[in-house]
Amino acid sequence: MTEANRQSRLDLIRAARTMAARGLAAGTSGNVSLRVEEGVLITPSAVDYEALTPEMIPLLRADGSHEGRFRPSSEWRFHLDIYLSRPEVGGVVHHHAPHCTALAMARREIPPCHYMITRFGGGTVRCADYALFGTVDLSHAVLRALVGRTACLIANHGGLAVGHDVFAALGAATELEVLAQQYLLSLQAGGPVLLSDQEIHGAIEQFATAYRPNTGG
Repeated sequence: MTEANRQSRLDLIRAARTMAARGLAAGTSGNVSLRVEEGVLITPSAVDYEALTPEMIPLLRADGSHEGRFRPSSEWRFHLDIYLSRPEVGGVVHHHAPHCTALAMARREIPPCHYMITRFGGGTVRCADYALFGTVDLSHAVLRALVGRTACLIANHGGLAVGHDVFAALGAATELEVLAQQYLLSLQAGGPVLLSDQEIHGAIEQFATAYRPNTGG
């Protein structure tokens, strides 16, 4: 194991533990992955995040095979397919956070209820069609829901977000759960007033300027 590969595994473990610490995943639920030169590192199936060590992290190859003693997460397929179809993605976080999962159980997308929805690429966060976990059908459903987006809900399952690296994906997954919570609260207040297509377009343009990387220059 090279030093760079070991550091990538440590980053993956830190992201997974942070996901759990933020209340986005309970027990061994959810899964996290990141792209490396050799393939995809992903959290193993049914192992507590606090117990993880670098040596326990499986490496997925492009053909779906893996290296390592521990089997990869049962959701390895949609992780791998996202990387194969989205070259800009460097990290994927899938969680069963309460508010995202509540909406997913109702098979409801998040509509244009807040300008921050444009953070995920458009005026909605779609809900992927239901399919059995760990299957090709679920992977196809997730890829469809992610077209033009960096996050989606997964029917009767949970939420998912991608980013240029694993910590960007974790940030997006965290913000997705906050947005889901706010939307559910607004429904209790009578329902949100939705933004128009023009307002969403303006927010997308403003978001690209206001939330670009801040280097202090």
